[in-house]
Amino acid sequence: MVIPPPARPPRIVEFLKPYVLKMHFSNKYVSAQVIHQPTATVASSASSQEKILRDGMESTRDVAAAAFIGKLLGERLLQKGIPAVTVHLNREQKYHGKVKAVIDSVREAGVKLI
Repeated sequence: MVIPPPARPPRIVEFLKPYVLKMHFSNKYVSAQVIHQPTATVASSASSQEKILRDGMESTRDVAAAAFIGKLLGERLLQKGIPAVTVHLNREQKYHGKVKAVIDSVREAGVKLI
């Protein structure tokens, strides 16, 4: 007789993992988007290319612009009811500079990062 393993409650990480934060930095612009992995759709995004934002920003490519984009993305996520996201960093992205500014400002907006 084989005894099955005990049933464990689902982990919160498995519940929230579908939403992934991805960032892209070019020489001119900063953009960040949250992708819903199972459906491969963009849940929310923010970019310094948006016409409304370009007028109010001093520069569209520095650390201050990255922090502003992260704050805006965090607010948009909370409006859509997404409480937490997973961060996906490319191999060349390290946690400093623009990457840190985006991640920290999303966290300060109230979104939990896993």
